[in-house]
Amino acid sequence: MSAPSLPDNAPLIVIDLQTGMFDGVHEPPIHDAPGIVERTKAVIDCARRGGRKVAFIRHDGPDGDPLAPDEPGWPVWPALGQAADEPTFAKSVRDAFSNPAFGDWVAGQGAGAVVLLGAQTDFCVAATVKGAIARGLGVTVVSDAHSTLDNASESAEQVITRHNGEFAEAGVNLVTTKALVGG
Repeated sequence: MSAPSLPDNAPLIVIDLQTGMFDGVHEPPIHDAPGIVERTKAVIDCARRGGRKVAFIRHDGPDGDPLAPDEPGWPVWPALGQAADEPTFAKSVRDAFSNPAFGDWVAGQGAGAVVLLGAQTDFCVAATVKGAIARGLGVTVVSDAHSTLDNASESAEQVITRHNGEFAEAGVNLVTTKALVGG
């Protein structure tokens, strides 16, 4: 896994790709759910082969929420194949860096940068991008491996495209799955 200006030890952060984002029980699956799984798995596999650390972020919703702890929608989506040695960091707000243990883990990688993908583009991905930038980290977003749902005024595709533009304007390095994994 290499991309221009991406340190070899920049960890891959998989944000909120939980069962509830895919199972369609309480909300429709995120946009292009099968494609997101496929591309995320490709990026994870490439990261592992290259010795890059991988961490998962899990949103802990309030009681009664489909993403509340121990609810069926709460676990990391099993199809992603999270390895036993890959940590999961909980959060209850949008920015993954709200969990000090996560921030410490990222700092412990010594890269000064992170690679992000996941859900939802306009909520937790965007907030974590801002949180990483605020901490002085270099940020790479896998532009075709984050997703969301339609909202009242935009389709999920429009939200993703708009946010990719906003990320680029903020100095984020955007890279496609193909550019990261090759082929």
